[in-house]
Amino acid sequence: MVEDGGGGLPRPPRRVPAGAGALTQLEAPARSSGAPPRGPWIFGRLLAGLVVLLIVVAGGAGAGWYVRAQTLRIDTSQVLKNVRPAVVRVLATTCAGTGEGSGVLIDGGRVLTATSAINQPLSIVVISPDGRIHRANLLGTSADGVAVLQPIGQFDGTPVQLAPADPEPKAERALIGYTAVGKATIQSIGSAAEPKALESVLNAAKLGGPVVDKSGRLAGLVVGDTVQTSTIVPLGTLRGYAATVPTGISAAAGGSCDRSRGPQSAVAPELQVARTGLATEAQRLLGNYLTLENQHDFASLQSLYSDRLAKTLTEARDRQSHQTSYFFGPNLTEVSADGDGAYARLAYNVLFSPTAAGASGRTCNRLDVRYKLVRADGKLVIDEARQMTDPVACDSR
Repeated sequence: MVEDGGGGLPRPPRRVPAGAGALTQLEAPARSSGAPPRGPWIFGRLLAGLVVLLIVVAGGAGAGWYVRAQTLRIDTSQVLKNVRPAVVRVLATTCAGTGEGSGVLIDGGRVLTATSAINQPLSIVVISPDGRIHRANLLGTSADGVAVLQPIGQFDGTPVQLAPADPEPKAERALIGYTAVGKATIQSIGSAAEPKALESVLNAAKLGGPVVDKSGRLAGLVVGDTVQTSTIVPLGTLRGYAATVPTGISAAAGGSCDRSRGPQSAVAPELQVARTGLATEAQRLLGNYLTLENQHDFASLQSLYSDRLAKTLTEARDRQSHQTSYFFGPNLTEVSADGDGAYARLAYNVLFSPTAAGASGRTCNRLDVRYKLVRADGKLVIDEARQMTDPVACDSR
């Protein structure tokens, strides 16, 4: 009898069914958890969308800010080009004013400027950008320092229009005015919300200059007795002064003084000849001569005369002849050597009182004078002066 146990015969191997594929890998059976497959992270998707939205909004806001900033800026070069024909120089010989300023042409052929330039005038001219000179009458002044002038004769400039409303508080504005040597300039003066200090862009010759918006329309006028006390008369107030029938303007009397003065800055004749050493020396001498005449420093003038001329053209005679004179716009048209000296021909304008000796009712003449210059102690001095043509009115064409 055979006992059941480890000593029995081995069992035959299990047969693989026909057609079964080759067994290549043992795989553990998949276990089902019973939960659906995990989808994308919802919070992550929301966060990513929010970031994209913020980027788009920020980009749009940045672009909008840039566009907005550009609309508030002023193109000063273009504005000067457009407005310059209406911005004038104002010169005067006065009892109490500075005698110089800027001004702006408005409708009706009138000019607005600063009273400080023409206070108690004996004679006034306005000079257009093309150099033409126009005598002017004072129509009146305002309590806040604006003067209204009426040029005499035809004025060819295109007037500046008043802005329909004040510029936006953050919109840039600009001031246009002249330097003491007669150059028109423009400077940004910031916005009403963030203004620049006027004295940082002003000189005395720019008082009376227009403040314009980015379209070149009149938005204010700079006035003041000095640069340090300057201020801007606003658009709303200017409307009354610029009206066909002005309001807020009072008639102002002309000057009645025996001695009046124009601007006190140095004068330098413009050379219209070759810049030789002799021409430069003559230019310096005649520039000093006109400057001292304008400053009424008649005592110092004597040092510019030869001994012979000083005996006849005394300090007292100079004072009597030029106590209301103001010389401007000189051009040195001829310089020629004469032995150790020279001849120099000078054309220039002079303002004076209509009651001055020989005025004949005029207030501004164009002179053409030839000077004989000699040397004294090595330097050129004036020995003789002779008019080459009869004086003509400054505003003659």
